[in-house]
Amino acid sequence: MRVDIVTREYPPEIYGGAGVHAAELVKALRQRIEVRVRAFGAERTEEGTTSYVVPAELAGANGAIQTLGTDLEIVSDVAGADVVHSHTWYANFAGHLASLLHGIPHVVTAHSLEPLRPWKAEQLGGGYAVSSYIERTAYESAAAVIAVSGGMRADILRSYPALDPAKVHVIYNGIDVEAWHPVTDHTVLAEHGIDPARPSVVFVGRITRQKGLPYLLRAARLLPADVQLVLCAGAPDTPEILAEVEGLVRELQESRDGVVWIERMLPRAELSAILTAATTFVCPSIYEPLGIVNLEAMACGAAVVGTATGGIPEVVVDGETGWLVPIEQAQDGTGTPLDAERYVADLARVLTEVVSDPERAAAYGRAGRERAASTFSWAAIAAETEALYRSVLTP
Repeated sequence: MRVDIVTREYPPEIYGGAGVHAAELVKALRQRIEVRVRAFGAERTEEGTTSYVVPAELAGANGAIQTLGTDLEIVSDVAGADVVHSHTWYANFAGHLASLLHGIPHVVTAHSLEPLRPWKAEQLGGGYAVSSYIERTAYESAAAVIAVSGGMRADILRSYPALDPAKVHVIYNGIDVEAWHPVTDHTVLAEHGIDPARPSVVFVGRITRQKGLPYLLRAARLLPADVQLVLCAGAPDTPEILAEVEGLVRELQESRDGVVWIERMLPRAELSAILTAATTFVCPSIYEPLGIVNLEAMACGAAVVGTATGGIPEVVVDGETGWLVPIEQAQDGTGTPLDAERYVADLARVLTEVVSDPERAAAYGRAGRERAASTFSWAAIAAETEALYRSVLTP
């Protein structure tokens, strides 16, 4: 069996969880079946992987139209595959057309949903209507849709009620606990201005509405004075969200020390050292299908404080591997807290509780690593995914 995986992100061009997922899934699947990767971006040397760039004629087009142009470059090359598997709306158009053209099943993995990210209209303009149309068409036509959590499955069925629930399957994201593991390196901490003797709260993520960084920055005002806040945050969606975060960070730095902002993507070893040294990792997302970053933190032995939304409660076991922060959210697709001040206060309260009891946090961190290793292995996820491929090939 040959499966062609279509993805926007693939090493070395990865900026989010979908890219990490695609890379790790391919690695595990290639131990079992033939896999060819069709990825956006510059030429790659990896065997069985082909890269595609935006057609020159579309260089000045809206970003969504550039994406569709790249997808069209991919479609013909899928000939000969038994299954085509696309990741995110960027690749869904290629997967859908390849399915129609070559008469093969199309499997979609849902890493996020356009109806639940309406703020993308700020980024894409009218392109957001295009991306939403592509995603809906691909999902409703797919042979199978993979949700990365039970919470994500519920979101899919709510967003696309025409979709047959029997086609939507839960297969979790995973983590390589050999690659992600505790790393003690005080030199790395010193290079970034982090004091290992002080408690620290670490955030890792893109600067986008769904990651909830502005709420964390407001909650940080209420933390004990000795607590460091370490932000590994970059790749802003829009100039507006970047300006908001810059203003909040500047205000926080004027009122307390120990606010560290690392804007570049760190090598795994450096990030692992920062996560290992953290008193706690924090995921203040208001929308998170699962959150690979939580698994990365757990694998490095960090306790996790996460919002009780989306797939986060399926990863973080409250009172065992971390803490869940309650939230009541708008049901208009934005996930906005109905009472933002209360959510900020609850986030600050839980973080204060965690940093005030470092021994308990360390115990939760150890339990988190054990959970990551036992429940979220890529080998098990690849086996489930292969079984799904074979099921859609069965008449």
